[in-house]
Amino acid sequence: MTAESARPGPDPVVPGPRRLPGLGNLPAFARDPLGFFVRLRDRGDLVEWRLGPQRALFVSRPEHIGELLKGVETVFRHPELGWAFKLLLGDGVVTSEGPAWRRKRALVQPAVRPRQVRSYARTMADCAARLADAWQPGQRVDVRREMLALTQRIAVRTLFGAETTGRERVIGSAMEVAQRAIGAEFRGLTLFLPTRVATPGRRALHRAVEVIDAEVGRVTEERRRGGEEDRDDLLSRLLAARDEKGRPLSDREVRDEAVTLYIGGHETTGTTLAWAWYLLSRNPGARARLSRELAEVLGGRTPGFDDLRLLPYTEQVVKETLRLYPPVWLMTGIAKEGSALGGLPLPEGTVVWSSQWSAHRDPRWFPEPGAFRPERWGADAEPAVPDHAWFPFGGGARACLGARFAMVEAVLVLATLAQRFHVDLGPGEVAPRTGLTLQPGSPMPALLRNVERDISGPRHTSTQE
Repeated sequence: MTAESARPGPDPVVPGPRRLPGLGNLPAFARDPLGFFVRLRDRGDLVEWRLGPQRALFVSRPEHIGELLKGVETVFRHPELGWAFKLLLGDGVVTSEGPAWRRKRALVQPAVRPRQVRSYARTMADCAARLADAWQPGQRVDVRREMLALTQRIAVRTLFGAETTGRERVIGSAMEVAQRAIGAEFRGLTLFLPTRVATPGRRALHRAVEVIDAEVGRVTEERRRGGEEDRDDLLSRLLAARDEKGRPLSDREVRDEAVTLYIGGHETTGTTLAWAWYLLSRNPGARARLSRELAEVLGGRTPGFDDLRLLPYTEQVVKETLRLYPPVWLMTGIAKEGSALGGLPLPEGTVVWSSQWSAHRDPRWFPEPGAFRPERWGADAEPAVPDHAWFPFGGGARACLGARFAMVEAVLVLATLAQRFHVDLGPGEVAPRTGLTLQPGSPMPALLRNVERDISGPRHTSTQE
């Protein structure tokens, strides 16, 4: 930990940007949430602002972020992130709190423990290998679309235990609609509208959720009717789970957890992989080092779970991608009565915010924060990254249950594809778009080139930076 991060005591609370009557800082936040968070960070470590009528405090120091992450369920209440978010995720482990959350976490956690994730690794690598077999040198693809389709296939197979091509397309299209609707609501005034107000975005989200409910319900019913045992997929584990009183999850609870796991295994990882290709395409030195590691360790074969420890640089590429483009880009908690943060008393109801986007790009913890430098994550890297300066999966008791699943999937997929293909994106900048996750804001067209030619011949270089 650096001397800067260890400095005792909180900074004084400083005022945020100028507020509008009744709206507070909502218009500025809605126009550019990521830029708004960076500007708050640059004002101070504890910044007071308002989202509409809500009193809010933005925190930027790692120790304060750690207090927020560890304090949810004790010092802070878990926030409601809008009607749209709740409609999609229901009362799953991400949105519930208190005893209901503890029960659901205990039921869901066994499905994503390391031993279970190991059993899903073959599916992850096999799906990636099939995509590599389908790709051709000289082919042009949309990287974002390709990665989301791949992680969608992996999510369906690990969740439902079967190839269901039709369902992949149906669920994927509905999830895309839901993603846009949640992002639009969160950035706009509809966040404060009563749920009875039927805006066009809300109507579209209702239709999308109906499709998702029907598809998940159909698979669940088929599984219950089939009575199949010893299936090694997430849905079977959810159906077999029992709490301390011997009670199973209801069909609605299975639906909510299945959707939560699907999003965690599809949207976030697919987006991370798309950003990884974008960054590698613009950093030929990092791409060459990745190629050398993959050639030395794998020699052209499909990687397995046991190869993960032999691919440290590949993992560093994923971690650096998660730093620059974290799929989950904000965390919040609501102060309970008697709450404090860094020794500072907080009025009950204060919404405490932190942002992975701004924290991960803070020059105090990450020199040259805009640079793609996977070696930051090497075992001997200096300076060491302070705890909670990097938190793509949250932290504390409510840390993402699927973090290990996501990291294993991203490393295995990247290793499988990158040892066979260079993915060269065009020179244009791709700006992020905020929604349920941090998505590329435009298509990501790319040219595929065969890696073998570059390894056997001159070392690959690129004119794109």
